[in-house]
Amino acid sequence: MSDEKITSAGWDAITAEFERIYPDQKDPKHYGTLVSYAMGGNDPLDGISVYDGGGFWHFVSYGLSELYEKVSENKEYSGFGYELTFKLKKDDYENEENEIRCICGIMQAIARISFNSGDIFQNNEYIYTGQQTGIDARAKSNITGFICINDPSVNTLNTPNGIVEFIELVGMTDAELIRLKELRTHDAVAEMYKTLGSDITDYNRKSIV
Repeated sequence: MSDEKITSAGWDAITAEFERIYPDQKDPKHYGTLVSYAMGGNDPLDGISVYDGGGFWHFVSYGLSELYEKVSENKEYSGFGYELTFKLKKDDYENEENEIRCICGIMQAIARISFNSGDIFQNNEYIYTGQQTGIDARAKSNITGFICINDPSVNTLNTPNGIVEFIELVGMTDAELIRLKELRTHDAVAEMYKTLGSDITDYNRKSIV
């Protein structure tokens, strides 16, 4: 047996930052991965924690950055250099647990893109697949995709494994995403987010275009 101690400095840094935001929540909802991606599992994230933000649930991923030892050659950034976050408005859901699990599945799917292709999602970008059904568990909402912003609630971290930014997914309607696809600029995303006026995804909101 090896005497080498396994560290979790990257994981601990993310947890510490969210405990700064939510100091009374030491045991948030957590959705772990049963079979790791390295061992042939389908989900690249080691886990997703969900904090209670009062009027919303605040999700954060663990796994796009280096959670344990440093293995990448890039000394400045940890892993892909970011983790995903998401804020889902609490509402009168038929099954709230299903909605939370649905978002966890979406975050795994988006993380899988980075793992498979190396694509990195950054501030003022959008994610549009042409999907017309809602991203909610019942596929009923007007929200069909996302813009990406720097999560205003969370500080960028300088961990022992490098920098970790927090890219928040904000739900957008099909009409909004089509407009962004037409404009194709970071400024257009920033302006759309400013007009929206909130980073909390509300499945029942009307389109702003």
